[in-house]
Amino acid sequence: MRVTVVGSGYVGLTTGVALAYLGHEVSCIDKNEAVVEALRKGKPPLHEPGLDSLFSEVRHRMRFASELTAETAGADVVLVCVGTPPQRNGDADLRYVEEAARALAETLPEAADTVIVNKSTVPVGSARRVEAIVREGLARRGVRPQVSVASNPEFLREGSALYDTFYPDRIVVGSEDPWAVERLRRLYLPILEQSFTPPQGLPRPDGQGLPVFITTTPTSAELCKYAANTFLAMKISFANEIAGIAERVGADITEVMRAVGLDRRIGPRYLGAGAGWGGSCFGKDVRALLALAEQYGYEMPLAQGTLRVNERQRRVVVDKLQAALKVLRGSTVGLWGLTFKPNTDDLRDAPALDVARRLVEMGARVRAYDPVGMSRAQREHPDLALEYAPSPVAAADDADAVVLMTEWDEFLHVDWQAVAKAMRGRVVIDGRNALDRSALERLGFQYWGIGR
Repeated sequence: MRVTVVGSGYVGLTTGVALAYLGHEVSCIDKNEAVVEALRKGKPPLHEPGLDSLFSEVRHRMRFASELTAETAGADVVLVCVGTPPQRNGDADLRYVEEAARALAETLPEAADTVIVNKSTVPVGSARRVEAIVREGLARRGVRPQVSVASNPEFLREGSALYDTFYPDRIVVGSEDPWAVERLRRLYLPILEQSFTPPQGLPRPDGQGLPVFITTTPTSAELCKYAANTFLAMKISFANEIAGIAERVGADITEVMRAVGLDRRIGPRYLGAGAGWGGSCFGKDVRALLALAEQYGYEMPLAQGTLRVNERQRRVVVDKLQAALKVLRGSTVGLWGLTFKPNTDDLRDAPALDVARRLVEMGARVRAYDPVGMSRAQREHPDLALEYAPSPVAAADDADAVVLMTEWDEFLHVDWQAVAKAMRGRVVIDGRNALDRSALERLGFQYWGIGR
C-alpha cells in the first residue's frame, strides 16, 4: 500500500519505518525542515533502540517532505501522528491534528481513495471533528474523493516502540465504515498473521500469539487509549503508595510487589516503586481524561489520586537525600540519569529534571550524567544550572551522594569501587530500586531505596 505518515516523532517515525519494513511505500511528512533534512540524510532525529539500523534498511521505500501534495494526501492510508500537547485545563490541544486535517482537505485529489487515521492520542469526538474539517474543505473545493476517517490508537512504549509495533497485544480500529476497517486490516495483515520475517535484532518472542484485531466505534477507540494509560499509571502510583507504608512498617516494597504481581489477575508489570513515572503520555493522558470527565460533571478520584501520588514521589527522593545529608546547601550530588526512562532521549516530564531543579533551588551543586540525554537537556533546559559529566564515575567525583534516577544498563554495571574512590561521601539514593543493596552496603555505601 501507499502510506503517508503526518508527523515524524516517536510514533510517526517508528510506525513509518515498521510499515516500510513490511513492504509498504511510506511518505513521512513533517513541517520541521530540520527533521526532514535529517531523515533525507539517513539520520533519525530521535533515539529509539533498533531504529537507526532498520531505517537504513528500508529508507529506499520511504520519502520525506515538509508539506503534503496531492500524491501523498491521496495515499491508500494517511496516518496522523502529530503531537497533542496538554492545555492549561488538561485537555489535549488539537491544533496540530486540525492543521493536518485542513491540509488534507486542501490537497486530496478528486480520484483519492483514502482512509485518514487518527493515530495521535486524541479526546473523544476527534475522529468526528477531523471528518467534519475534511468534508467542509472538500466541499469548498467542489471535489468528492472517497474518504473515511478512523481512529487507530497506538500503544507503543518509548524505548520499545519497534518491538511493540511488530508484536502488539492488540490493534484497535474505531470506524463504522466497513471499507475503512478492511483497508486497515490489510495494512496490518503481516502483523496480525505474524507472517513477516522478524527484523534483525527484533526476534519474535517465544510463544508469541496472534494480536487481537478489535473493531469498535471511533468513540470507544479514542477512550480506550486514555483508559489504558491511566490504568498503567495507576498501577505504578499504587506501588508507590504502598511503598510509603512499607517504609513505615519495615517491609520491603520489592518483595511485597513481587508477591502481588505473581497473582495472575494483577501481573508483575508496572508495579515497580520508585521516583514516579514521567514521559509524554501518562501525565498528559490522565489529565486529558480528567478534563473529559469534568466536561460531563463526573468525578474520577482514582485518576486524581494517581497524579497526586506521582507528584509526591518526586519529592520523596529529595526528602531522602535531605535526611541522609542533613543539609543540602553546599553539598555536591551526582545525578545518574536525566531521561524519563532508559533507551530513549525523551526528557518530557522526566522526574530527574524535577529533582535536579529542586536540589539546585536548595543550594546543592548537581553534576549529571546520562548516556544519551545530556545534549538534549542542555538544549531544551538551558536555565537548569547543572554540570554535565562525561561518565557515571565523573558525575560522582567529590560528591556527597549519588542519586540514580534512570535505570540505564550502564548504571547497573558501573564499577562501584571506582565510584567509592571518586566520592567524598557514601550516600546512594536508588530512585528506581534497581541497584544491588547488599553489594553496595558491603562496599561501605549508605543505601537508600524507595519503600525499602
